[in-house]
This record gives sequence, structure tokens and C-alpha cells, in this order.
Amino acid sequence: MLEKDPKISLIGTLAMLVEAQGEFDLVQQGRIWSLADVLSSWPNVEEAVVGVTNVMLTFEQPPDDVGALAASIVELWHRLSPRNPDGKLIEIPVVYGGELGFDLPAVVARSGLSAREVIRIHSEGEYTVCAIASSPGFGYLHGLDPRIFMPRKSVPSLNMRAGSVTIGGMQTGVAALTSPNGWNAIGWAEMTMFDPLRKQPSLMVPGDRVKFRIARIDL
Repeated sequence: MLEKDPKISLIGTLAMLVEAQGEFDLVQQGRIWSLADVLSSWPNVEEAVVGVTNVMLTFEQPPDDVGALAASIVELWHRLSPRNPDGKLIEIPVVYGGELGFDLPAVVARSGLSAREVIRIHSEGEYTVCAIASSPGFGYLHGLDPRIFMPRKSVPSLNMRAGSVTIGGMQTGVAALTSPNGWNAIGWAEMTMFDPLRKQPSLMVPGDRVKFRIARIDL
């Protein structure tokens, strides 16, 4: 079966979105990383911003021939090899449950598992940072066990604290800022996800791996 061409859309005159088609997996995301690596050095490309199954290009000035540019990107997509998730391993101690893990009972109710089983499954996984998006320093983490899948909330929590360890659909993450949030908080981590004064402001970058470690369980 031939692999589908990526979907390419213009966003105004100075940006273009390239989206992978089909089911999401790490091979596809690895090709997105490879595509961004190459496109970031192309003439007139100001930045290649990685998302989950997509990359957005911003241009210094409007491209002269959008059709030719899109065709070149499609050709590049089909010959690139996916980049492996070869970044650093980040270990994050988590206080599971308690006042800041206020959605853990909802995950328990949906999964039919005990709270300790949900915590064990979440903490035994190894996750891959697919992209940094939504807010500065927030990593979309792939690798959640489907047994603890939890849909995002239809009504977000209005003031979820930075450091909240969350589940949203088939992804998990750590809130980088205190803000409204539609993901489900199952615990809290003291580590700072984003610090503009650090040489690398975001603790996570695409391709990193994340392990959550149980610091304490409050039930």
C-alpha cells in the first residue's frame, strides 16, 4: 500500500501546515521530526515548529511558488527516514492522588481499576515527547497504556496548577503553567517544566523520554 501524501495547507501568506495522514504512531512522528530538521534549513523558512503529527513552517516572506514548494515537501516526505526518539531520559517524581490529583477518582471509575493499579500502570510506562505545544514547556507524551485512557473534559478545570500530572485521551503530560486545563489531573510533580532563564527553557524537547516515579501516594 502506498503511503499517503501529507496534507499541506496555507495559513495566511507567511505560514504553511504539513500534516501526516492516517493513524498516529511514533514512526509517523519520527518522520515529522526528520521533516522539520530538514525544512528548518531551507531558504526563506524562518522556523519549523513541530506538533503532534504535523509541522508548521513560518516564512520570512511569502513563497514565490507555493505549488512547487508543496511538491518539494511531498517528495521529501516520501524519501525521509524517521528520526528515532533518541533524546535524554527525564525522571519525574510524582505525588499521586491527593488535593492536586483531584481527577484520579474519575480515572478509577472509568477504568474499573483501583487507584493503586492506575498509579502503578501510569508510573511503569516510558513515554516519548512528541511535541512541545499548547503552552511553553508542555510536552505531549506518547505511550499511555490504553487501560487508563481518559477523555479530555468537556468543561475544563479553571485553575489547574503548574506541575499537575495529567491524562488527556491517549496522552499524558505535566502542566507547565497554572491555567485552565481540560486534561485530568492524577497527581503533581514539583519539577519546573519551563524556565525562561535556563539556557534550554523547556525541560522537555521532542524525542526525549519520560519516566514517572512514585514519590508518594495520597489516597
